[in-house]
Amino acid sequence: MDQKELGVDTPVITDEMKDWMEKAFQMAQDALDNGEVPVGCLMVYNKQIVGKGRNEVNETRNATRHAEMVAIDQVDDWCRKNGKNASKVFEDTILYVTVEPCIMCAGALRLLKIPLVVYGCRNERFGGCGSVLNIAEDDIPSTGTPFKCIAGYQTERAVEMLKTFYKQENPNAPRSKVRKKE
Repeated sequence: MDQKELGVDTPVITDEMKDWMEKAFQMAQDALDNGEVPVGCLMVYNKQIVGKGRNEVNETRNATRHAEMVAIDQVDDWCRKNGKNASKVFEDTILYVTVEPCIMCAGALRLLKIPLVVYGCRNERFGGCGSVLNIAEDDIPSTGTPFKCIAGYQTERAVEMLKTFYKQENPNAPRSKVRKKE
């Protein structure tokens, strides 16, 4: 699915967006270095990073600790510390993420009324912005506000990071699923 199909008329990646995405890729590399699926993200409000995250699922053994969820928690903390209304901040925040948000994260972004998500590669297994389901734009009553996506920034780089992860042995996976029996 291209950006036109996702409802983005002008798929322009600005220099500013490139800078934010580079920082998201640094977060993804940190995830990879720590045995996590290499997904990193930033939440940017008024040209300021108010939340950032990387996958922490394996470290915490908590399936909900996706990069986006970690960043959402940081935005909430930032809002409390700065006396801001979190609902209003989320409505003006852009998410930059290396891999298309999964269905769970896309649902959370929709409920928070995030207006725009810029991402690297598609998530063919769990994507919530069109690859599996289009949580971002489908007509789903009482589930927040649809959001726009700009897809495909440094797709090859994001895919290579994922391939690197999936070639590694995952010590958290059940022995019969990933590791050969000894």
